[in-house]
Amino acid sequence: MRQRSVKNREEKIRECSRWQAEDPASFKGNWARQFANPDAPIFIEIGSGKGKFICETAAAHPENNYIAAEGGTNIAVRILQKARDMQLDNLLVITSYIEDVRDIFSEDELSGVFINFCDPWPKDRHYKRRLTYRERLDGYSAVSRKGAVLQLKTDNDALFDFSLEEIRSRGLKFKWVTRALHSSPYAENNICTEYEEKFSASGKNINGLQVFLR
Repeated sequence: MRQRSVKNREEKIRECSRWQAEDPASFKGNWARQFANPDAPIFIEIGSGKGKFICETAAAHPENNYIAAEGGTNIAVRILQKARDMQLDNLLVITSYIEDVRDIFSEDELSGVFINFCDPWPKDRHYKRRLTYRERLDGYSAVSRKGAVLQLKTDNDALFDFSLEEIRSRGLKFKWVTRALHSSPYAENNICTEYEEKFSASGKNINGLQVFLR
């Protein structure tokens, strides 16, 4: 869906430039140095939307560093503004799409990956575009530390089924899996996205899982 253009977008981005990772590939192998605490583990959310989840997660866990990746610039500006308003020293925002995480990160740089309510790409011919396609999973594993976890949340049952098959094809070990996240034991510390609140309020089940990437 086409996003409405944000008035004075470039000016608003400049006002929040402290939180923007403008040339992410240039930080490959040196992401830790971009944060106030270079010793903290780094987590990324791919497809952050307006940033509710990643900003609230960063605020709740100042002991970690976080990266929000959102290629829709009209949406990404909202994340930048949230990061500025909340004064999150442990969050940076990539305002471009990531085709292959290995172009941006080196081995052992990430401690976890979040994928929340991503585009399901429902047509069969588009399966390679799905963020849980096996080659993308290989990429996440390649840049992650031992013990790193991928967390997926989605309302799309078909995408969830596809993701389970792709994860199993790579031999990755599940930490937990549920098709009713909000009524499961894993709901206690769950931070909702904007979409998640909307879908849950309408009665739609929320699928979720965590899987070890290494």
